[in-house]
Amino acid sequence: MKRQLFAGKSRIVILLVIDIVFLSSVCWVFLLRYMHKTPTISLQSISQFYFLMLGSVLLCRFVFRVYRQVWRYADSRVFLLISMADLAGGALYLTLDSMLLAQHLPLLIAVSAFSVALLVTLASRFLYQYLRRRQDGLLPGNGVVRPEKGKKINVAIVGAGKMGVLLTQELLMNPNSRYHPMYLIDNDPRKIGTSIHGVQVIGPDHQVIQQIGKLPIQEIIIALPQMEPETREKLFRLYMETGCKVLVYDYPVEQLSQQNSKRLVRDINIEDLLFRAPISLKDPQAHKYYQGKVILVTGAGGSIGSELSRQLAHFQPKQLVLLDIYENGVYDLGQELKRRYGNGLNIHIAIASVCNVDRINQVFERFRPEVVFHAAAHKHVPLMEDNCAEAIHNNVFGTYYTVMAAEKYGALRFVLISTDKAVNPTNMMGATKRLCEMIVQSRQDSQTQFAAVRFGNVLGSAGSVVPLFRRQIEEGGPVTITDKRIIRYFMTIPEAAQLVLRTGTRAEKSEVYVLDMGKPIKIIDLAEKMISLSGLIPGQQIEIKEIGLRPGEKLYEELLVRVEGCTRTDDERIFIEQGNAPDRETVDRTLRALRQAMDMHADDDLLKELMMRILPSYRDAHEVNANAADSAEMQATGTRQR
Repeated sequence: MKRQLFAGKSRIVILLVIDIVFLSSVCWVFLLRYMHKTPTISLQSISQFYFLMLGSVLLCRFVFRVYRQVWRYADSRVFLLISMADLAGGALYLTLDSMLLAQHLPLLIAVSAFSVALLVTLASRFLYQYLRRRQDGLLPGNGVVRPEKGKKINVAIVGAGKMGVLLTQELLMNPNSRYHPMYLIDNDPRKIGTSIHGVQVIGPDHQVIQQIGKLPIQEIIIALPQMEPETREKLFRLYMETGCKVLVYDYPVEQLSQQNSKRLVRDINIEDLLFRAPISLKDPQAHKYYQGKVILVTGAGGSIGSELSRQLAHFQPKQLVLLDIYENGVYDLGQELKRRYGNGLNIHIAIASVCNVDRINQVFERFRPEVVFHAAAHKHVPLMEDNCAEAIHNNVFGTYYTVMAAEKYGALRFVLISTDKAVNPTNMMGATKRLCEMIVQSRQDSQTQFAAVRFGNVLGSAGSVVPLFRRQIEEGGPVTITDKRIIRYFMTIPEAAQLVLRTGTRAEKSEVYVLDMGKPIKIIDLAEKMISLSGLIPGQQIEIKEIGLRPGEKLYEELLVRVEGCTRTDDERIFIEQGNAPDRETVDRTLRALRQAMDMHADDDLLKELMMRILPSYRDAHEVNANAADSAEMQATGTRQR
């Protein structure tokens, strides 16, 4: 510690000695010249001028903390600081000269001496930076920086604005960076042909695209501020045609909802190519609502449950209880949160099944959660078609047991994670989630505030098409889709989590909240975009293969938000589904009949028939798909029946 402290002081002493030498040299040049032209001036007066000038400058530099700066990384702010310090030093000298000295140095001589002294000092700092950058191999030469061969990847940065210049400077200043900026690309004619930090600005786009194959560029980084989705996609496609790998300088998708996120050079994600702008549902009241509360998240190891837990941890809850039957996922999440928050987060992991009523009651009795987010569920449509009893057992009765425990142990708020597949379901998974919504809706007389949140497919979640397509592309194809006409609504994991958290703060009871997710997306378009992102040509280098619809799968998901069927909340993207809520007695009677059928080991066909009786909106997928072309959803995307 003492050695480090001494090293810091020795650096200041070295800088001070260098400045004294330079300042003294400049001052004596002007003073001796003045003394030569003014023989009557005494050496004593000249010495007084010198010590007063030197003392004023050095004093102000110490006051302005000039010697605390690390000059190797000094920028314009630091150079402005030393200029202001010397300006203050000059003013101090003139004040003391008029007050203390009998003879006065002419104003022109004093101003000239201080000005030249500042220039010499700045020159010494620039020279130091030059030598250090040369030593690090970061010096520009002939307009471009020549890194050591094989050490770095030559890149062109699209955008010579604030973001592009910041990235260029960051890459040049960091000798350990894997990227080296060779060119900046911009469409502004005032910038084209100039150099920024020694990096040449070229453009415009349409000319660069034609010549980029002849330039020593391996990858392209897009560093532009927030763009409209259509503009962003067009730009990505334009530069992908060059054959270079295209990256983006931006926040990772999973950090969009986090404060103090740091921009990174990253791969383009499929989330960047959504057909709409990202939905922001941040609520300034959310932190206040969740802070200091005991919060339970079931299914915490899953995609939605884990993202909910991450965002809840930021709100400083009194205790965060992560419940899951699958230990590996929730263990990894727990370790991640402990690394990030340390002892600042009171976290507990409960390994339990929501189907085990005794265990669920035990967890609620021990922790007494005030807010419950119920994300535990089976969600894979084909698997649940072949395992109907398990879908009902886990989704329906797991929800029922958790709802009953929340009421029994006085939870303030219970939020169910639902799905768009619960709207007019055509499969067992969607049917069970609709029945879960009915359980929540029937609790209007409860002291606990119940709500369900319904949204579409989540990009990147476990079991979604994105990880499947990515794996198939890595294996060389083919990319398999069930039907080229199929369409779905999509949102990102952070969007889904923000929606759930936002609805968790609302005052309405036993409501089903839905999100306006814009237009649905064709799955084939999604596949083609992902192949293009990998630098390959869809249909040529990677085949797209149609394998047929799976059991229970329909060509489209219902519009989540229908004007005639929803009530808008004060959040323009959040709606409340209208409709008569079932009463508690009816729902409980229905569950008893369903339980009896399961206890009698009814087969899948019988269970499906029983669920269709319970849910009149539950229809056969073949029937729905036969009339799919007439739906508003299919017409919105221009998809036609074959």
